Amino acid sequence: MADQKRDYYEVLELGKGASVEEIKKAYRRLAKKYHPDMNPGDKTAESKFKEVNEAYSILSDPEKKARYDQFGFSGVDPSYGGGGAGGMGFGMGDIDLGDIFGSFFGGGFGGFGGGGSRRSGPQKGESLRVNLSLTFEEAAFGCTKEIELSRTESCEECQGSGCAPGTNPETCSDCGGRGTVRVQQRMGGMAFSSTAPCSKCRGTGRIIHTPCKKCGGAGSVKKKQRVPVTIPAGIDDGQAVSMRGQGNAGSNGGPAGDLLVRVQIKPDPRFRRDGTAVLYECPISFYQAAMGAQLEIPTIDGKVKYDLPAGTQTGTTFRLRGKGIPELRGGRRGDQYVTVKVQVPTSLNAEQREALNAFGAAMGETVQEGGLKGFFDKKKKKK
Repeated sequence: MADQKRDYYEVLELGKGASVEEIKKAYRRLAKKYHPDMNPGDKTAESKFKEVNEAYSILSDPEKKARYDQFGFSGVDPSYGGGGAGGMGFGMGDIDLGDIFGSFFGGGFGGFGGGGSRRSGPQKGESLRVNLSLTFEEAAFGCTKEIELSRTESCEECQGSGCAPGTNPETCSDCGGRGTVRVQQRMGGMAFSSTAPCSKCRGTGRIIHTPCKKCGGAGSVKKKQRVPVTIPAGIDDGQAVSMRGQGNAGSNGGPAGDLLVRVQIKPDPRFRRDGTAVLYECPISFYQAAMGAQLEIPTIDGKVKYDLPAGTQTGTTFRLRGKGIPELRGGRRGDQYVTVKVQVPTSLNAEQREALNAFGAAMGETVQEGGLKGFFDKKKKKK
């Protein structure tokens, strides 16, 4: 039978004298590589998975490892004349796959989830998320708002213990207060050990015989609260304000969760935003564009005057320095960009048409098929 087994160190791809941490690391890597769930229907992978588990069951146990290092297989396998693993009945009860696969996949792999976590310890409360609608100016300059929310808070009657005043919880006898119990599972003729929440105490580690009348033993109650929220100047649409400890109450003495307030900015009929810049489109008449004018430009600070130079073309953009959005967290302010658009009259009365014809004649313009000829052509010829 000796020729049918490979050296346990060789199986784990390690050298003699490997440390406990090196053995554990090698096992995790190879168990994941050859796990049946990762290799469905692959008999070779299944065989290697069993071989890896057997090697780890011996080398992870200091006593068995010492016997194996001294006597080889005969020190751990009765079929070799020694005491120990007993063929394929090797000590799988020593392997907690809940811990191992939980470390691979962050909280569970197949039926091996939750190893090592203690629900009976302090647990942070659930975080809450709410949306808050703001005007353009409120987002630009910041503000303080009150929001109403429903959240769980620690019960004042029992101080969060869940027990009626004057009584105490009993430590769960099934799990010893850990909140988890060890369970055996079988896969492909092999026994695996993992942890699961205790069914008797529902993972709390405690049994409450006389629950608090106010909270029913939960240790927390649901309440509606109005919470003030400080919105920083310059916040943009979709950004959020985090308020630590304003979420649901924790359990077993754990801290409360957080409150995340996501901002939604209402569209403004006048302004658009691009980072810290405010964009505004200003309609002007042909007369104002040609002759120049003093315009009143709306900004988030109120109206300001701007002298439009004569001969301004439609689409021209000018800048109002410092009239934009403040940078978030106390930075300088951006600018406002104003783009002028010449508005062409859609209907003229007789007097206006006569005046416009006179203007065209004075400019030497004639309307002909194919476009406008006259003044602009003369300008091109002079160049």
